[in-house]
Amino acid sequence: MARRSTKTPPPDDAYEEKILDIDVVDEMQGSFLEYAYSVIYSRALPDARDGLKPVQRRIVYQMNEMGLRPDRGFVKCARVVGEVMGKLHPHGDASIYDAMVRMAQPFSMRVPLVDGHGNFGSLGNDDPPAAMRYTEARMATATSLMTESIDEDTVDFTPNYDGQEHEPVALPAAYPNLLVNGSSGIAVGMATNMPPHNLGEVVAAARHLIKHPGADLDTLMKYIPGPDLPTGGRIVGLSGIRDAYESGRGTFKIRATATVENVTPRRKGLVVTELPFTVGPEKVISKIKDLVGNKKLQGIADVKDLTDRNHGLRLVIEIKNGFVPEAVLEQLYKLTPMEESFGINNVALVDGQPLTLGLKELLEVYLDHRFDVVRRRSEFRRGKKRDRLHLVEGLLVALLDIDEVIRLIRSSENSAQAKERLMEHFSLSEIQTQYILDTPLRRLTKYDRIELESERDKLKAEIEELTRILESDTELRKLVSSELASVAKKFGTDRRTVLLESSGAPATAVPLEVADDPCRVLLSSTGLLARTATGEVAFDTEAKRVKHDVIVSAVPATQRGEVGAVLSSGRLLRLNVIDLPQLPETAAAPNLSGGAPVAEFLSLEAGEELVCLMTLDESSPGLALGTEQGVVKRVVPDYPSHKDELEVITLRDGDRIVGAVELRTGEEDLVFITDDAQLLRYQASQVRPQGRPAGGMAGVKLAQGAKVISFSAVDPAADAMVFTVAGSRGTLDDSVQTTAKITPFDQYPRKGRATGGVRCQRFLKGEDCLSFGWAGPVPALAAQRNGSPAELPEVDPRRDGSGVSLAKPVAAVASPV
Repeated sequence: MARRSTKTPPPDDAYEEKILDIDVVDEMQGSFLEYAYSVIYSRALPDARDGLKPVQRRIVYQMNEMGLRPDRGFVKCARVVGEVMGKLHPHGDASIYDAMVRMAQPFSMRVPLVDGHGNFGSLGNDDPPAAMRYTEARMATATSLMTESIDEDTVDFTPNYDGQEHEPVALPAAYPNLLVNGSSGIAVGMATNMPPHNLGEVVAAARHLIKHPGADLDTLMKYIPGPDLPTGGRIVGLSGIRDAYESGRGTFKIRATATVENVTPRRKGLVVTELPFTVGPEKVISKIKDLVGNKKLQGIADVKDLTDRNHGLRLVIEIKNGFVPEAVLEQLYKLTPMEESFGINNVALVDGQPLTLGLKELLEVYLDHRFDVVRRRSEFRRGKKRDRLHLVEGLLVALLDIDEVIRLIRSSENSAQAKERLMEHFSLSEIQTQYILDTPLRRLTKYDRIELESERDKLKAEIEELTRILESDTELRKLVSSELASVAKKFGTDRRTVLLESSGAPATAVPLEVADDPCRVLLSSTGLLARTATGEVAFDTEAKRVKHDVIVSAVPATQRGEVGAVLSSGRLLRLNVIDLPQLPETAAAPNLSGGAPVAEFLSLEAGEELVCLMTLDESSPGLALGTEQGVVKRVVPDYPSHKDELEVITLRDGDRIVGAVELRTGEEDLVFITDDAQLLRYQASQVRPQGRPAGGMAGVKLAQGAKVISFSAVDPAADAMVFTVAGSRGTLDDSVQTTAKITPFDQYPRKGRATGGVRCQRFLKGEDCLSFGWAGPVPALAAQRNGSPAELPEVDPRRDGSGVSLAKPVAAVASPV
C-alpha cells in the first residue's frame, strides 16, 4: 500500500509565469554588443602599451608570481595553465595552452617570452605541440623585463573575474614588445595583424624619438627599415611597408630564401633554408606535389625535407636535367607558398579603445607608458627611501644620547609610557619611537652608528637623484633612453630578414627549359664527365695547371642532344648530354674538377672502361678502334636511334678495346703501340669499313706474348709526337716507371697493315716492356693517376733511343681540346 505524502503543497502562485516583453532587435543588439566587447577587450586585441593580449599578460604575470624565473627549474605547463585558468583567465585550458605554446616558439616570436622544454610544435604547425602534461616551461630571459618593477606600483591592478585576486591592466614592459614580437587576432568587426621587428632597430628608433619628439616617419624608417621576421626570408617591395608605417595598413610579400646547388652529381637543385613567416615545409611540399601531379609545374624531379635540429630548415628541390633552376624557382614563387603576402593591420587598444596606429604612434604610445612606469617607479622608490631615512634619523637621535634613552625606558611603568616619554623628550614621531623600541641592544654599538650615518648619507643622495628625475622631464627621458639602450645591448640580435626593393628578376623572362645550344662533352683522364656552356673551349698554354685538366676525349654536341660512349667490351651506349654537369666558362684550360664520375651516368659491368666519346653522326667516316690482340676495325656509321645500347665489334675471347677514335676525314693514320716497344703506322684507308657486328681484321702483327697498349688516329699533316714509358713486366704500375721519351711523329715511317712496325724505344737495364704509350698532336698535357699535373721530358729526335727519368709518374697524356 502506497504511503500518503505529508508535505504541504506549494501555493498556487508559486508556478506563476513571469514573462517580460522585450523587442528581439534590442535583445540581439545588446547581446551582440556584449559579445563584441568581450572579444575586443578581453581576447583578440593587444594593448599598445605592453603588446600583450589578456591571456598572454596573465600567463606572464602568473609565471612571475609562481617564481618561474629563467634561473629556476622548469615546471609542467599543465601547472601553469591551471594557475592561470583558476586565478585569472575564466576560459578553457586549450586557449591558454595554445597562447603559451606560441609564446615559446622561436619561429613565431622574434623574442620568445616563454622558455619551453619539450615539443612545442614546428613551423607551419606541421608537427603539433605535445600535450601540456608532457611539456615544461619557465620564463624566458627577456620576459623578466616585461614584469620588472611590477611590485613597485608601476602599473594599475584590477580585480579578477571573481574579485578574489588582482591582475595588472598592463605590464611595465621594458622594451616595445608589440613592435618586436608583433601580434595577430580576429575580433568582431576588426582584426589585427602585426609583423615582428628587430629589437635593436626598434629600440634605436624609440631612443631617437625620445630625443627628437618631432621626428618624421622617414627619419624613423632609417632605424626601422622594415619587419624582421623570426624565420628570415626576403621581403620584396618596400612601398607597402611604408604605407603601413604611415597609416597602419599595408601589404608586403615574403619570399623563401633559396640557392642553386649541385644536390647530386647529376642534378642541380634548389636548397631552401628560409620560408615565409608561418609557412611550414610540409605545406610547400604538399603544394609542389599537387602541382607536379596536375602537370601545372614542370622541371621538378624530387622534393626532400632534410630539416634537423643541427642545421635548421633545409628543403631540397631537385631539378630535372634540361630545366633552368632559376626559372623553376620563379615558378615556385608564383604557384606555391614559397612566396606569401602579409597584410599589416596595426590595430591595438589605446586607453581602452581599438585604434589603427602607424609606426610613430605605436612608439609614442609605448614611450608614454614607459615614462609613466619609470615616473611611478621613481616615486615609489623615493617614498620607500624617505620612510627608511625617517627611521634611520630617529635611531641616530637615540644613539647620540643612548644613556638617556635607556634611563627613560627603565623608569617607565610600561611600554606605552616609555613610548610617550621618548617622543616628548626627543621630539620623535610615533614610527621612529616604535622602531627604537624594537631595535635590539646589539644594534646600538659604535660601529652600527657609523653604518647608520653612511646609510643616511646614501639615502639622501638617492632621494635627491630620484627627485631630480621626477622634477625634470629631460632627466626622465634620459633615464628611459639609457634603460632601453641596456636592453638592446643585452638582447639585441642581427637582422634575419633581407629587404629588397624588387624581386631582382631580369627584365626578360628566363626560359624554363635549357636551350639546345652547342656545347662540348668532355672526358678527363680520371674518368670525370662534364659539358661546357658553349661549343668552343678556350685553352691558354700559359695558364697554371690544375687537377683533372687532361681531357682524353672531347666531342661536339648540343645541350639537349646525345653522344655515344664506347666501352672496352665493345658496347656503345647513348649518353644524354643534359644529364652531365655543366662547367663554368673560363678563359684558361678547362678542367673537370666540377665533373662527375662515369659510373653516375653509365651502367658499367665488371672490368669495363670508357674508352672514348663519339658524336653518333652517321655522315662521318665512322669509328676506328683497335684491340689488345691487334685487331683493327672501321665501323660503318649506323646507329639506330631507338636503341640505347649497340655492339660496335664482336671481340674474341679475352680481347678488349684499348683505343677508339671517331675519324673526321678518313685520311688519318692509324697508330698501334705494343708493349714490346713496336709502333705501326698506316693509313686508315687500308682498313675497309665493316658493319657493327663484324669482328674486324688484322691490324698489327704481334710477337709472341706481346699485346697492344695504345691505339690512336693521327692527322699526318699535323705536328704530332709519340710518347712512351718503359718499365718491367714484373712491376707494371706507373708509380715505378723507369724512363720515358718523346719522339716526333714524322720519325716513324708508314708500313703496311698487319705488319710488325718499327721500334719506338730502346730498353735499358731492368726494362723489358712499355708500360704506357701515346701518339697524338702537340702540344700535349700529362697527368698522374689521380689527375694531378705531370711534366713531360724534352723531345728526343732518335726514333729508337732510350728514355730519361721522370720526375712524376705519368698515367695519361692528351692534346688540349
